[in-house]
Amino acid sequence: QAQLVESGGGLVQAGGSLRLSCAASGLTFGNYAVAWFRQTEVKEREIVAAATTSADNTYLADSVKGRFTVSRDNAKNTGFLQMNSLKPEDAGVYFCAVNRRGWSSDWYAYDYWGQGTPVTVSS
Repeated sequence: QAQLVESGGGLVQAGGSLRLSCAASGLTFGNYAVAWFRQTEVKEREIVAAATTSADNTYLADSVKGRFTVSRDNAKNTGFLQMNSLKPEDAGVYFCAVNRRGWSSDWYAYDYWGQGTPVTVSS
């Protein structure tokens, strides 16, 4: 059974950094694009970053460009989201998701989801 497990979220001061991990099991991770979505109480799930199967192409939302980096280690079946210079508006629950057909900004296009990891940024 396919499973994604996020980790690395937490409370950080504005300007700080966090590194989220997404550990995959029960699937061939290298066959899936991986994406990170953020959800808040006032906003529905929105894409933050994505990487193709080999990470030769990546996507970053405009709001995080220059601060976040998306990567993956297919040998370890793990995706990463490095978040630097965090701002209060970056707070939310971060989900990783995988899509066999490539990355998409549409959350409903994804095959599997993690349970989410919360990120809180204090000002």
